[in-house]
Amino acid sequence: MSTYVSKEIAAELDAARIAGLKKISRLRVDIGDNTYKILRLWKDGFTVEADTTPQLRGLVDIYDGVNHLYQCLIIADEDEAGEMRYEFKRSTAAADKAPLDFYRAPDAPIALLGHKD
Repeated sequence: MSTYVSKEIAAELDAARIAGLKKISRLRVDIGDNTYKILRLWKDGFTVEADTTPQLRGLVDIYDGVNHLYQCLIIADEDEAGEMRYEFKRSTAAADKAPLDFYRAPDAPIALLGHKD
């Protein structure tokens, strides 16, 4: 039995696989004013569709829906089976408030109320 698959059929299979990944993924990468769908995300990088996404480089933001997950510095790795793979040079988890430069006790008051005269 032969396991040869023609280039046309392989391209169609890749397109169907990418369409399925795009449909289920909520992740996106923002660079400037542009947004692109992330197909797969792992600890050291992510992939996007190679045909519809321009070459990305530099500082990007990664979102899950409206939740800001990471701010990353990325470099292109390789194009394989219709997916462009990027690796993180640096990945910083996003926080919804500024970091404190001092220890805050868990039971510390949030605010002080003054007297009304």
